[in-house]
Amino acid sequence: MEWIRQRLDKMKQPFNKGEKYEKYAPAVNALDTFLFTPNHTTQKGAHIRDAVDLKRTMITVVIALIPALLFGFWNGGYQYLHQLPEYANGVPFIDAFLHGAGKILPMIAVSYAVGLGIEFAFAIFRGHEVNEGYLVTGLLIPMIMPIDIPLWMVALSVVFAVLIGKEAFGGTGMNILNPALTARAFAFFAYPTYMSGNTVWVSNAYEVDAVTGETILGNLAAGNEAGYTPLDMFSGMIPGSIAETSAICILAGALLLVLSKVGSWRIILSAFIGAAVMGLIFNALPSLGIEGNNLTNFPWYLHLIVGGLAFGIVFMATDPVSAAQTMKGKWIYGFLVGFISVMIRVFNPAYPEGVMLGILLMNVFAPTIDHYVVEANVKRRKKRLKNANPQVETAV
Repeated sequence: MEWIRQRLDKMKQPFNKGEKYEKYAPAVNALDTFLFTPNHTTQKGAHIRDAVDLKRTMITVVIALIPALLFGFWNGGYQYLHQLPEYANGVPFIDAFLHGAGKILPMIAVSYAVGLGIEFAFAIFRGHEVNEGYLVTGLLIPMIMPIDIPLWMVALSVVFAVLIGKEAFGGTGMNILNPALTARAFAFFAYPTYMSGNTVWVSNAYEVDAVTGETILGNLAAGNEAGYTPLDMFSGMIPGSIAETSAICILAGALLLVLSKVGSWRIILSAFIGAAVMGLIFNALPSLGIEGNNLTNFPWYLHLIVGGLAFGIVFMATDPVSAAQTMKGKWIYGFLVGFISVMIRVFNPAYPEGVMLGILLMNVFAPTIDHYVVEANVKRRKKRLKNANPQVETAV
């Protein structure tokens, strides 16, 4: 590492203060802070000595995403290959993994290239250092997309998410909406035929008539049965967005985020409680004499493991920038994310993946939730102080 340190210091010399290329220093410094611990401290505000900086936080989230991503590589290939006649006797692991990786890795490369390009340009233009926030966003965006979405659509979605979802608000730490979900929302409404239906969730399904890829929520919304067992749903061997299908892998990532204190367990737990409550309400409709449908009658506990609900709750609802900040606010915010997500997917079959809209909606209301929580605390303390003053005067 010392050899790399020396070469990097030599490369940085033309970019130092007062040198010819000083303006482009943020781009070079970004490589430095990615490889090594930053050697600078905050210049204003509170100064806290802590081993956990933004880079370590982002890297922890990336590591937590790896199980779901690797499973997405395999499942992306398996969902296509197992429907072909030549694989009737089974799909070799390596064949499925390589097929999925061949589809997904270019999406990740495009996401990082386009997103980081914009981040670097803004850092140079505004004269500030490149933030590490896009390390997570750049990986999340392709992970929540259909496997066959064209690369140019991924690029446009990234441009919209970074420019409108983040930089328009001032950059990392200032955005009010989750950038990855902003990218998915843009793709969903701009190119709906590439983001819904029964041919977008399985590789090459639109080219081969024998290959189908309707999701569980799509089947239920169409009035059909789910088509998969609960074990399939929990393990993730079902069609869906690249990394959202395996509840097991998502749970592994959630444990890492909670144990490392990077992700809020309050938001995760309350969101699943909210989704379960909404599912139970729908399941109770027949007992009240209200005829339901396949979505309302779908068992509440299965709502928690299908679609993008679990992935969205664990990796996007917990975004510390766009989520609620107060302790009580996190409970309220998380509960409403889960509650509204299941409500949307049941009431509006056109948007069976309600977690995207549920999280974005609550991102907008998170500051309001925190405001009223703080105001309630202030009023409670004022009342406590008012009740204490007569006792103090009596004692005197």
